[in-house]
Amino acid sequence: MITRRIHVRPGARAIVLSIACAMALRAGAARAQQPAPPRPSLNAEPQTLALWENGAPGALGTDDSDRPTLTLFRAEGRQTPGASVIVAPGGGYGALAMNKEGRQVASWFNSMGVTAFVLKYRLGPRYHHPIELGDAQRAIRTARARAAEFGIAPDRIGFMGFSAGGHLAATVGTHFDEGKAAAGDPIDRVSSRPDFLILAYPVVSFDPAIAHAGSVRNLLGDAPDSKLVDDLSNDLRVTAQTPPTFLFHTTADTAVPVENSVRFYLALRKAKVPAEMHIFENGPHGVGLALADPALSAWPTLLANWLRGRGLLTR
Repeated sequence: MITRRIHVRPGARAIVLSIACAMALRAGAARAQQPAPPRPSLNAEPQTLALWENGAPGALGTDDSDRPTLTLFRAEGRQTPGASVIVAPGGGYGALAMNKEGRQVASWFNSMGVTAFVLKYRLGPRYHHPIELGDAQRAIRTARARAAEFGIAPDRIGFMGFSAGGHLAATVGTHFDEGKAAAGDPIDRVSSRPDFLILAYPVVSFDPAIAHAGSVRNLLGDAPDSKLVDDLSNDLRVTAQTPPTFLFHTTADTAVPVENSVRFYLALRKAKVPAEMHIFENGPHGVGLALADPALSAWPTLLANWLRGRGLLTR
């Protein structure tokens, strides 16, 4: 091998060093301009979770109707754990309005930076109380026990219900427990109490004078025990521990009389529970967010203001 030694004059050496420095700076700039690896989208396809992986307690079969689920809609762009809402669609405890009172509502919450879960609970007449309540309580416990995984705050989990789903929401707000510390399933160890309630034209009372007869029949059967009827008239079960509540209803609602919301509000007021109620003169039952109605479309904005006033919104 022949080795040659190259001699560089002092002036030329400075030029070589300058060129080398310039090339290094260009390489660094090129690396800095390369786009960062894409972050996983927080608003990806909704994720549906079985509330019980090995089958729900009391299941009468293995069909879709026998498997309660939560569908997770993550808030886009959230960097820190924040508020979340479990949404229970209505349908008289015999059906579920999953689009108008489920997915649309979840998307609306997402637009405000709130993660949402849509609950598919079991229905009558195939299933009766306490199955529906058990599904709702399991949904709250699941969200709370897995809060870190879902990117939500475990102490800012709300429950929202429409119509019969509103009855389910009022029931979980008045029939909750702190969990069983010795339970083998870690989800059963946490509280089933929601941190706030949102009730939209809800069934609240099973008093025949104002009850929605179809909801009572689907939930309790044709000849319910009078003590159970009283226990599930949720205005009679409000205490100081009932979560802060927002209510919306219309006077013109002929399916679920507005007195349901009024009675619950008055019970909350008596118990000194923070509450806000908005009653519109006109509007039918089952309007959902009512975004196309020039009058009723104000109620989601009123709800957003209530959430913001309670420190539950970050934008």
